[in-house]
Parts: sequence; structure tokens; C-alpha cells
Amino acid sequence: MAEDHDTRALAAFCDRVAGDRRDLQVQRLVGGGSCDVFALQRGTDRWVLRRSPRRANTAGAHDVLREYRILQAIWGQPVRVARPIAACADPEVFGAPFYLMDHVPGVPIRSAIPPAWEGSPAQQAEALTELADALVEIHSVDWSACGLTDLAHRPGYLRRQIAKWLGQLASYGGRELSGAPEVARWLEERAPAESPQALCHGDFKLDNALFSPALPARLLAVVDWEMAGLGDPLVDLSWMLFFHPGPGGVLPLGVAGEQRFDRSGLPSTADLVERYAQRSGRDLSAIGWYDVLARWKMAIVLEGSYAKFVRGESDNPLHQRFGSQADTALASALDLIGA
Repeated sequence: MAEDHDTRALAAFCDRVAGDRRDLQVQRLVGGGSCDVFALQRGTDRWVLRRSPRRANTAGAHDVLREYRILQAIWGQPVRVARPIAACADPEVFGAPFYLMDHVPGVPIRSAIPPAWEGSPAQQAEALTELADALVEIHSVDWSACGLTDLAHRPGYLRRQIAKWLGQLASYGGRELSGAPEVARWLEERAPAESPQALCHGDFKLDNALFSPALPARLLAVVDWEMAGLGDPLVDLSWMLFFHPGPGGVLPLGVAGEQRFDRSGLPSTADLVERYAQRSGRDLSAIGWYDVLARWKMAIVLEGSYAKFVRGESDNPLHQRFGSQADTALASALDLIGA
């Protein structure tokens, strides 16, 4: 059993949730953002447990109870999520607060596509249109009717994002990220009118979705809702486009492994923008501004991990690579603004 905590209290909790008694098997999974993620099996039930990080890097450790509340609120809406089952705030049960949800028999796309998709360019393309369609579904949720009105933001959201991320960059105390202030000024001067608020995922991309490993390629569930909230939906859309593995993407996911997307048949970022616009009915005339924001913000996010590596606070070899990736992201933002 790959575990770091006594599971007896967890087994008793699961028994109370299910209303019966079963032997419990627990296995740690890879992925899940900042959370610890585990596969649970008890009898014929297969669940997934998402737990707050036990050793968080900051005092603002991820709030899985807030995430569970959002999933509960939108469960039953036409969005692709795993069924939330129960939450536990007591850290004595399993080391930190957690929640349970149904297991979804899908796979994320990180460094490779499912082997069954190889040789089927049309199905690979369909997976990406499924991703865009799932985002439209999320942004179409009636968040007021779902009881999420307290998450609404006040006016000035986009400009607050710029100030927030400039402050984040300054807090690293690392190298000068040349060009970042110039992009920030461009964003400030050209900030568009904000789109009507929508439920946003906050980190929407290929590896935060579970796809059918067999054909036809279908998106089964969107996962890792730790950054979810109400905001400008075009921030979500431009974030997805940044990681697009087809034409127009900057740092694509799903192209570094042995099984690669057939890029010749994939929709471009422009194709996905058009599909999103048609299905959502939203005005995307300012999407270019959001593309700059996404690239600039990603450069700052990557720089944070790289700065930790340089300071000796991380020995993750991926973080060493993030420095050059931050440069790539920022260079692409500068290209878009013509700097």
C-alpha cells in the first residue's frame, strides 16, 4: 500500500459514507496539481480522494473543501465532472482535509496520447474540439442558480490580475525577467471591457481532463478544480490555447512522448476560438489581448518555480527547465505586442 498515513480512520469514514463495511485499498496517484491524490477501492466501489497538501509551501494551502463545494454546486449541470461523494474537514482522519469523488475511467494527456488514438488523426482532432466544447459547458453554468454568488468578483478583475502577477514576480527576488514590465504596461493600456462573469476552471488544459483511452476520443471529465471560481471566461480560453498541441500553441502538452499528436490534422487555435465563439455566443473580438495576458502570466508562473530551483529550495529537475520555458512564454507575448 503506497501510503503515508494510517488508513484505519479513513476506512471507518468511508464505511459511514457508504453505509456498509468493506476492506479498503489505498494507492497514491501521480498528478492532481498541488493536492495529494489517491485511488480508493472498497468492494466494487472505486473512488478518488483529493487531499490538501500536508506540507504546503505557503500558508495559503489549497482548500479542497472549497473545491468540493463548487463540484457539489455544479453536479447535475451539463458539465463533465466526477460525482462528488463526501468531504471531511478533520485532519485526524487522513492527515489533512479531503474529499471523495467517483473514479472516472479516463486518462489525462500529458506527454503522450493514448495508443489507441494513433493512426486516427480525425479522432485526435475530435479530442481537442471536445476540450473546447467542455469549456463552453463550464462557462455556461448558471452560477447564481447553483448558489455560488458569493464567489463573484468586483469590477476591475483584469487590472487586478496584472497588479497581482507583477507583485508575484517581484516577490521572487530572482533574475530580472526582461520585457515583463513592458508587457504589463501594454496590458494596462489596452485592457478590454470585461466579459460577463462565468464559472471558470482556472487551469483548463489537456492534462486537467480525462479522456477515453479507446476510440472514439471523448472527454469524460474535467478534473483538478483547485483554481476554480468566478471570473472572466476568456482568461480560461486563452490559457487553454497557450498549451494547444496544434498550430498556434506556445508550450504544447501531449507532444513529447512516444505517441504524438498528428499535428497536420489538428484544429488550430483560431479554429478552436471560432468553435468556442459559435457555441458560447460570446464576443471574442478582444481575444488577442487575453492571449498576451496568458503568455505573460505563464512566464511569471514558470519563473516562480525556476527561482525556487535557483535558490536551492527545489531539486525538481523540471523546475530547472522552467527558466527557459518562462523566456519562451514571455518572448511570445512580446512578439504579439510587436515589441
